[in-house]
Amino acid sequence: MRGAILTQLFVLTKLSVCGSLSMPVSKKEVSPCPIDAMLSVVDGRWKGTILWRLSNGPLRTSELRRSIPEMTERMLIRHLQELVRDGILLRRQESSVPPCVRYSISKYGWTLVPVLEVICMWGRNHLRRTGAACRTASD
Repeated sequence: MRGAILTQLFVLTKLSVCGSLSMPVSKKEVSPCPIDAMLSVVDGRWKGTILWRLSNGPLRTSELRRSIPEMTERMLIRHLQELVRDGILLRRQESSVPPCVRYSISKYGWTLVPVLEVICMWGRNHLRRTGAACRTASD
């Protein structure tokens, strides 16, 4: 057991940017762990689904909203703002009447898509393993 703990500490140390073993107490604190850094960007009930929908091309806010009917508009706007702030999405407002805002994945955001594909595969395997019913994003 002690060897497993030491290995875990070694891995976390090697993964961290500054080599510090101290981890933040709350999600608001910045963690030097790259895994925590990635999770802080995609953390949110609907962020993965939003990115998955946008991987097929730019969408208007209303199109995104209709494509994920279970999500509230307030939550959609919040997640979109956070993803734009983190540089994952681009927000393009067209000067038209009525105003039209389109969201697309940024060049930097596209580097996250392969990661999401792997997470999706893992999630499907986990759901099969646990026998949980799943509705995939492509349904």
